Amino acid sequence: MRSNPVVQSGRRALFLLVLLAGLAGVLTACGGDGAFTDEFDRLGSWGSGNNADVEGTVANGVYELHVKADTGLFWATAGKESLGEGIYELDATQVDGPLDNGFGLMLRADNETDNFVLFEVSGDGFVWIGWCEDGCEAVADPLVNDGWFESKAVREGLNATNRLRVDYGSSEMVFSVNGQEVGRAGSAISGSSTAGDIGLLVETLGLGGVRVAFDNFRYSPQAEE
Repeated sequence: MRSNPVVQSGRRALFLLVLLAGLAGVLTACGGDGAFTDEFDRLGSWGSGNNADVEGTVANGVYELHVKADTGLFWATAGKESLGEGIYELDATQVDGPLDNGFGLMLRADNETDNFVLFEVSGDGFVWIGWCEDGCEAVADPLVNDGWFESKAVREGLNATNRLRVDYGSSEMVFSVNGQEVGRAGSAISGSSTAGDIGLLVETLGLGGVRVAFDNFRYSPQAEE
């Protein structure tokens, strides 16, 4: 049985990738309820940075997040702070590192509290769907099953691309991997807002060197019922 480090106590090496200088005014203007598409031909408003634990940047048409730290949850947000109900989609491809990991997307993120909905898969075929408070330091509650669960919908191994999708409606969120539903959860979450930022994330679970390429982010404000 795979353990669930997201909800276990222990060292959490959290690092929010810093936004490039001068973007603050742009980020405010980018908010709103309109559709959003990013094929990562340029950095745009996404956070980027590089330190001893993690590096995140846009290169060769993808956003690449490289986590060097052995344990931690690391992410970059887009500065789209009022995205709500709708359809969220993202391609995620692990290109290097151990397969015992987690990577995926976050939505309904509050950049002041680091609260967000977390949807991640692993290189060895598992899924975790939950709600994080304080970047998963204080509270990390699974919304589907009891934590990590195995799913045949996940394409395993290096260079295997997984398409993640969340259909977020007024009463329910439906989570899918590669066109197959992997879980449902109620949209009402105590302590959460109904809208927020989006992000890309990678989690290491004991061994660093995990490198993931993200591409083809799509958000449509019209959720499918």
